[in-house]
Amino acid sequence: MLNIALFGPPGAGKGTQSKMLIEKYNLVYISTGDILRQEIAEGTELGLKAKDIIEKGGLASDEIIVQIIERKIKMNPDVNGFLFDGFPRTYVQAYILEGLLLKLKTQLNCMLSLEVPKKMLIERMLERGKTSGRADDNLEVIQKRLEEYENKTVPVIDFYKEKNTYIPIKGTGTIDDVFNRLTDSISVNLKKRLFNVVIFGYPGSGRGTQAKRIAEKHNLVYISTGRLLRDEIKKETEIGIKAAAYMNKGNIVPDELAIKVIEKQIKTHPNANGFVFKGFPRTIVQAYILDGLLRRLDTSVSMMIELEVPMLDAIKRLSARGKTEKSRTYDKDLDVIINRMDVYQKQTTTVTNYYNRLNKMVNIDGTGSNGEVFERVDVAVEKAYKNVR
Repeated sequence: MLNIALFGPPGAGKGTQSKMLIEKYNLVYISTGDILRQEIAEGTELGLKAKDIIEKGGLASDEIIVQIIERKIKMNPDVNGFLFDGFPRTYVQAYILEGLLLKLKTQLNCMLSLEVPKKMLIERMLERGKTSGRADDNLEVIQKRLEEYENKTVPVIDFYKEKNTYIPIKGTGTIDDVFNRLTDSISVNLKKRLFNVVIFGYPGSGRGTQAKRIAEKHNLVYISTGRLLRDEIKKETEIGIKAAAYMNKGNIVPDELAIKVIEKQIKTHPNANGFVFKGFPRTIVQAYILDGLLRRLDTSVSMMIELEVPMLDAIKRLSARGKTEKSRTYDKDLDVIINRMDVYQKQTTTVTNYYNRLNKMVNIDGTGSNGEVFERVDVAVEKAYKNVR
């Protein structure tokens, strides 16, 4: 998700720029001011509570703000992201927003702050007051709102500076000038986002081949837990000795072993653009583990691809591979191959359901030549890549 907070004093032009940003990036607009005015106009319980405070230039209580934002978020569960206008306004609200986004397994990407001289702000709002009909567009209330901003919301800047997500933007000039500055900053921020792919499918479905091609085209790091564990087995390390007992029978290795080899691989690529995971996660517990591993990098799974290949075809592929130089121990025993298929079916359905609920799953026809399959895979990857970057 792309989540942006547009910051700045009253009159900085947040509303105008927000409309342009949500159209460009297909975001849901959350303006606490607009929502509160709507609540007031409709005479709701929240509106009545907030009316007195807003008309006097004060800030609505955090309890009211949280309720309206949480309701708005719940009404839009399957979106590209949110643009917050007028929130957070205080240090406390910054923490509140962190918690709300954590529920969505996401976070704020950047805090864009429009900087405009105070004199110009007052002039803008007085001019707006002549046509807006808003009770808060008069000199007395404007000055109080600006004072509130200085006293309560400037500390929010320090909060996001510490997180390296605060970006000051010159708010003067034409509307297009300001908009171009905003989008340039967002583009730079998006390029820093990692692109992470999980590739699924029966053993023998071609996951490894397609994962390597994805990694090569998009300059990502390929992480195959199976390959990493086989390397450990070959080197006869402690991890390898423990893993061999499971892998030779076609069973899933204990999670602690998989975590160790994945962590090691991630640490050796600190400047990666993202990762392609093959063979992990295979269980819902491992899906949660991967979320945790990626969360430490301030990222998450971008998409999950399931290659759809009939089980019989996958069995034939593995049997054929077992007669070549590329064969693995578990390719030469039909009972082990069938056991691997059975394990995949029983333990990975919950994982596919998990990513499906997150709208990150894409099903791809895995039959045909490697090139034909990759053409189909690449279309889906390119689409997801554009959403992330």
